[in-house]
Amino acid sequence: MEIYKVEDGFDSVFFAGSSCAFGVFDGVHRGHQFLLACAQETAAASGGKAVALTFDVDPDEKLHPDRLKKLMTNEERLAALAATGVDAVAVLPFTPEFAASTPDEFLQRTFDGTPPAYLHVGSDFRFGAKAAGTVRELEAWAVHTGTQVCAHDLQGADGAPITATRIRLLLAEGNIEEANRLLGHPYFVTGTVQPGRGEGADLGFRTANLVIPDQLRALGDGVYAAWATVDGERYKAAVNVGVAATFADRATATCEVHLLDFDGDLYGRPVKVEFLHWLRAMRAFDSIDELIATVKGNIQWVRDNL
Repeated sequence: MEIYKVEDGFDSVFFAGSSCAFGVFDGVHRGHQFLLACAQETAAASGGKAVALTFDVDPDEKLHPDRLKKLMTNEERLAALAATGVDAVAVLPFTPEFAASTPDEFLQRTFDGTPPAYLHVGSDFRFGAKAAGTVRELEAWAVHTGTQVCAHDLQGADGAPITATRIRLLLAEGNIEEANRLLGHPYFVTGTVQPGRGEGADLGFRTANLVIPDQLRALGDGVYAAWATVDGERYKAAVNVGVAATFADRATATCEVHLLDFDGDLYGRPVKVEFLHWLRAMRAFDSIDELIATVKGNIQWVRDNL
């Protein structure tokens, strides 16, 4: 499986006979997985290749950066798409010129005269400047290109569509179990371990301090049970997300990970944290002894239940 960048010099013949699933795919959640599976089905039936067609960045990073909370980095998103079983991932550079394209210009820039055999999108798919293009414009374009546009209703769960926005709201509430159910995989963050405040070691439970950019901090504050992966090895972990209330006078919003049964130096090393269960809200403690007892209880729950 390869990842191709659709830029100057790219041969658009690549799209000939293909089945493309088109979207941003933040989170690569169950709704996205359904769309990608549909592309794989029509590709298998027609003998073409199944392609995940997306952007190099989430367009909202450029258009609405102040309100964006992403579920994955762009690199993680592309890697997750590559792991879904499609034959290729085609990546469109989201430049200012591309963002300003009319719907017709958008399609010309994307396919450059060689449209796919099938184009799978959500029924609410929008494209072009100011999101002016809809499925209706796609279908009008397809009449002249021979493309079969397959517009799918969003996959639902509990009577509501599965969307990245819905998942972000669940994460903000700390409802990690429901968010993971809609994602179809554990929500995760990655980061490089940096020096922290140091209280953890003094209190008897060392933590790895991860600095997570604001745009990737979709998960609500709290303490969680998780798996942490370091150099391919997975460890049970108790994770503190947000400002440690007891040390709020000198704390910053962060992600502090206590890896059970890990012995070694983590500074400067990348860690992936997969969140599975919400344990408790953040709160200030009346004494250090109460804090230590509570944290030890959280760690024991992780040991016994993961």
